[in-house]
Amino acid sequence: MRIRIIVFRWLNMISFLAMIAVNIAAERRLLGGKTTGEISAQYPVLITPAGYAFLIWTVIYILLLLYVVYGFTKAGQESKVNQAICHLFFVSCLLNIGWLVAWHYERLASSVFLMLVLLFTLITIHIRTKDTMREPAALSDKWLVRLPFRIYLGWISVAVIVNIAVALYASNWDRFGLSETAWAIIMLSVAVLLAIIVVVKERNIVFAAVFIWAICAIGVKQLAYPAVAYTSFAYALALIVALCWIVARKKQEQAVISR
Repeated sequence: MRIRIIVFRWLNMISFLAMIAVNIAAERRLLGGKTTGEISAQYPVLITPAGYAFLIWTVIYILLLLYVVYGFTKAGQESKVNQAICHLFFVSCLLNIGWLVAWHYERLASSVFLMLVLLFTLITIHIRTKDTMREPAALSDKWLVRLPFRIYLGWISVAVIVNIAVALYASNWDRFGLSETAWAIIMLSVAVLLAIIVVVKERNIVFAAVFIWAICAIGVKQLAYPAVAYTSFAYALALIVALCWIVARKKQEQAVISR
C-alpha cells in the first residue's frame, strides 16, 4: 500500500499539472482554435449558466492542488481516505484532459461519454471517501480530501446535464416535438429532483451549495426566457430550503449527543 501511495503521489502531481496545462492551452485557442466558452456559445441551450458560474473551476483546481500537495505529507501518505482514492484522482485527471480535447475539437458525443465516465469516477471517489472516513474525521481529511471532491462532484453533476443538452442541440434533435423552453424546464426539473434526493439522503451541504450556485447562474443567463429563469430561481430556493433543513437537523443531532 505504501508503495502505491508513493507512486500515485507523483502520478497525481504530473497528471494534475498536465490537466492545468491543457486548460491553459485550451483558453489560448491552441486546441481547435476556440476557447471553451466560444464553443459553448455556438450551442445556445437554455440550461447554460452565466459565465461567472465557471469561476468555480478556479476554486476546484486550487482545492485539488492542495489535495495533491497533501499526498506528499506524512499525514496524507498515512491517510486511509487518500489511500482509497489516490488512483482514482489520477484517472479523473486523464478524463478531464480527454474531455477538453474532445470538446475543443467538437467531438460532442465523445465529450458526453468522457464526462459521464468522469462523473462515475467522482461518484466512486465520494462513496469510497464516505465509507473510509469515519467520524470524527481528521481535519486534514475533511478539508483536503472530502471538500475538494464534493465540490468537484457537484459541479460535474451540473456539467453533465449541460454537456448532454449541447450534444443533443448539435444533432438537431427535435426534443420530442417540445419547445426549447419546455425541454429546458424538464431537464432542470430532473436535475434538481435528483439533487434534492442526494442532498437530503446524504446530507451533503457542499453538494447543495454547488447546485444552488449553478441553478442561480442558469436563471441569470436565461433572463430573456422568463419561464426558464423563474423556474431556475424557484428550484434554487427549494435547494436552499433543503440546505437549511440539513443544517437544522445536524444541529439537533449535535445537541442530543452533547447532552
